[in-house]
Amino acid sequence: MDTPSTLADNPRSSVNEHIAARLRALRDARGVSLAALAERTGVSRSMLSLIERGESSPTATVLEKIATGLSVPLAELFSPVPTTDATPPSPLRRAAEHVVWRDPASGYQRTEVSPAGATDFARIVDVSFPAGAHIAFDTTHYDAPVHQQVWMLEGAMHIRHGDDTYELSVGDTLAFLLDRPTAFHNPTRSEARYAVVIVPSAASRPRLP
Repeated sequence: MDTPSTLADNPRSSVNEHIAARLRALRDARGVSLAALAERTGVSRSMLSLIERGESSPTATVLEKIATGLSVPLAELFSPVPTTDATPPSPLRRAAEHVVWRDPASGYQRTEVSPAGATDFARIVDVSFPAGAHIAFDTTHYDAPVHQQVWMLEGAMHIRHGDDTYELSVGDTLAFLLDRPTAFHNPTRSEARYAVVIVPSAASRPRLP
C-alpha cells in the first residue's frame, strides 16, 4: 500500500506556497488590496506580503484572522488552488491527495479531506490535537453565517464558544455558528482527534475563477 504524500510530509516551503497561492486567489477574487486586508485583520501589510510570497510560516491564529478578513472559513486557505483547466473538479479525493498542515505554535494538525468538487456545499476537516494544547480564535465577522459541527473521535476536548464551555468525550457532537470567539483545549495527557464539518451559507461561499 502506498504511503500518502501530504503537505505535512513535504518541505515547509510547499505548505507556505500552497497557502500563498490560496491567499492570492481569494484576495484577487474579492478585489481586496493588501492594505485593506491589513486594516480588516490587524495583521500588518508586511506580514501579509511575506505570507503571500510563501516566505512566512503563519500560525493558525494569524490564518484565522486572514480568513475572517476575507469572509471565508479557515479551511478555504487549504482548498485546491484554482487552475485555468475547464475540467470540472473531481467528486473523489484520494487519501494521497489530502492536505495536511500543522500549526507551528500549538502543534495541532488539520487534514483537509473533502473533494474539490464538494467544498462549495460542505467540507470535512480531520483534526489531531496535542495533549495539553490550547488555541483561541477571537475573530468573529463573516458576511454570512458559517455553521460548524465537531464530532469527537478520540480523547477529549474542552471547547469554549463565547461564554459557554462544552466538555466533549468520544462520540459527542457539538454544533455552533462561527459568530463568537472560540477556544479549543485538550485537558488530557493524550492526543485528541475530532472531525469538523463546516457548512457555509450560500452567500459566504467563495466564487473563484
